[in-house]
Amino acid sequence: CPVVLAPVNSSVAMPPPADIVKVAIEWPGAYPKLMEIDQKKPLSSIIKEVCDGWSLANHDQFALQHADSSNFYITEKNRNEIKNGAILRLTTSPAQNAQQLHERIQSSSMDAKLEALKDLANYSRDVTFAQEFINLDGISLLTQMVESGTERYQKLQKIMKPCFGDMLSFTLTAFVELMDHGIVSWDTFSVAFIKKIASYVNKFASDISILQRSLAILESMVLNSHDLYQKVAQEITIGQLIPHLQGTDQEIQTYTIAVINALFLKAPDDKRQEMANILAQKQLRSIILTHVIRAQRAINNEMAHQLYVLQVLTFNLLEDRMMTKMDPQDQAQRDIIFELRRIAFDAESEPNNSSGSIEKRKSMYTRDYKKLGFI
Repeated sequence: CPVVLAPVNSSVAMPPPADIVKVAIEWPGAYPKLMEIDQKKPLSSIIKEVCDGWSLANHDQFALQHADSSNFYITEKNRNEIKNGAILRLTTSPAQNAQQLHERIQSSSMDAKLEALKDLANYSRDVTFAQEFINLDGISLLTQMVESGTERYQKLQKIMKPCFGDMLSFTLTAFVELMDHGIVSWDTFSVAFIKKIASYVNKFASDISILQRSLAILESMVLNSHDLYQKVAQEITIGQLIPHLQGTDQEIQTYTIAVINALFLKAPDDKRQEMANILAQKQLRSIILTHVIRAQRAINNEMAHQLYVLQVLTFNLLEDRMMTKMDPQDQAQRDIIFELRRIAFDAESEPNNSSGSIEKRKSMYTRDYKKLGFI
């Protein structure tokens, strides 16, 4: 049969260039704008083009950010992460936003201050914003608020207590997020600030968010600064931490063990055994078995990791004893090792295990001791 050749369709769409990304851009009160972003163009040029489309002046005061739950700013460093079909948002620049929030959290209105701290806690996850806020000495402002906050509202405690709890929670959250970027050294904090954070471990034990963030700050202080370890160790005791393991919130339990691990890890060698003795006196092992391992819920990965670290740190204290050679002339030591072999193996042996030649029993005993780890 005859072969019919179809004409070549020259209108078939070609795939877009690799440097072109199709996105939607939002602006409050306007319909989203669909546009193609040329990744080879400077980001400032793209922002100017977007601003011109909505007749917005001062384009240098604007920026683009992801319109998802992260709200992260788009920069020259991360712009290649933009995918086709992404929804972006035109918003104030990180510098402008940081300046506005820096002013808002100092408002005399408690409602305005609370809303500003809530926004700050959210934006502080973004390293671009964090750098701008830190440049305004924002960390110092937050620490001053923590140090003076309780006393400032003490006279209005009945009225202010719920509001103060929320403000403190958002303040500590913002502080943790800002410090997690590694921009500011932990060595810069005052004893007054450390005392205040340590006091929250007891004072706000019923407020899960404040307790969790306080424990997280204490752990980071201990792990990141030798000087802060010494100051924290003076302010917080194992006895103050233990009750938090007896609750039902696994996140709080995890952070509590993390603080214990940090104190253990940074303690001088001569203090570690002393700390281990205190943990034994406080029956830490029994508390962990009862309230963590045998609790009616699965152990998450972070908890499993912290338990593993605690176990390793505890076992390491036994290393010197483990590597100590026995004294063959010490009959008491010999009796203990003989008894250890008997407990480990004789119960599994045949009833007539005492029969056989002396050489055969010696060979069997040698094998048993090797299984136990002796040379």
